[in-house]
Amino acid sequence: MTPDFYTDLTTDSLNGKLLDGATSLRILEDQDIDLFPLLNAAYTVRKEYWGKEVQIHILNNAQNGHCPEDCSYCSQAKTADTDIESYRMKPDAEILDEARLAYESGAHRYCMVFAGRGPSDKRTAHLAGLIRKIKSRYPLEICVSAGLLDEDKARVLAEAGLNRFNHNLNTSERNYPNICTTHTYSDRLDTLKAARNSGLQVCSGLIVGMGETRAELLEVANTLRELNAESIPVNFFLPLPGTELEPTQDLTPDYCLRVLCLFRFLNPKAEIRAAAGREVYFRSLEPMCLYPANSVFLQGYLNARGGERKQTLQMILDAGFTIKSEVPLEELMEREKSQANQLVDSKGRLNVLKTESELRPARNLVDA
Repeated sequence: MTPDFYTDLTTDSLNGKLLDGATSLRILEDQDIDLFPLLNAAYTVRKEYWGKEVQIHILNNAQNGHCPEDCSYCSQAKTADTDIESYRMKPDAEILDEARLAYESGAHRYCMVFAGRGPSDKRTAHLAGLIRKIKSRYPLEICVSAGLLDEDKARVLAEAGLNRFNHNLNTSERNYPNICTTHTYSDRLDTLKAARNSGLQVCSGLIVGMGETRAELLEVANTLRELNAESIPVNFFLPLPGTELEPTQDLTPDYCLRVLCLFRFLNPKAEIRAAAGREVYFRSLEPMCLYPANSVFLQGYLNARGGERKQTLQMILDAGFTIKSEVPLEELMEREKSQANQLVDSKGRLNVLKTESELRPARNLVDA
């Protein structure tokens, strides 16, 4: 591939020109398109809008399990037989303590996730009060994931100071009935539109590797472009023990990096997050995800453990990046103790379910 090909990708993306479908699919499939020049082209776009900064996100799994939905990839689904630590909504004091811990760990954004179909009026008002309390104490942006939402409820949260509402599309419209039957792709799209119409920023992404075709992956990327999603978490399917969905694709480091590059070219201004599966599928090329993506999670995901916190921070520092935080990266590094997180056991099986102490760090800190 000539150097002009990679230059044109960068130029078109920066000029807001939509890549045609054939070129987009070639990025994913054509091995004549070399990975490292492709990463450099995507990095040029990323650098234009985000510089060398990485945004750190920390998730609070504020309610675990007890979900009536049947999303077949999810360890909290009603159909899952997963050995997770189930609990109802955490007490306010615990959620506030975890907001403090997130801030002290260098987080720019604190993400609260609540299992369930969607919040009631009472739950919505409760969340609004929590958002106000957190905002009054810590200089954090707040993202909430709480299921399906209408405009009235979205407006209540927006008026309380919520920055973003998360609701992932997860997969294509065609593939959606294969992974969930208790709600539809249209339900999810309507929720995102309600959040947007209420003045909230939109955080929505997908899970790569759930049986979608590459053309369908492109479809999701373009839909998020049409929504002007400010934040796009790109997850890679982790087949947790006890969930219904089985792996259908071999996710190689090369392919995963190409996916991130494609999402960067198609959504040049968006915050692209290398999310779940980063530690498993990128392997020795994990630092390269920072070139198309400008955001990562620290401290793992909902029920899945992530890499060691110190290792993630060291990766950012070693690659020459910095973080968006009130706390300098070097200071965070000095605070961290090494914690060996073995994500794959001796037989090559995923060993990623969080323990109770990882799910509820503030409560366990008090108990200690």
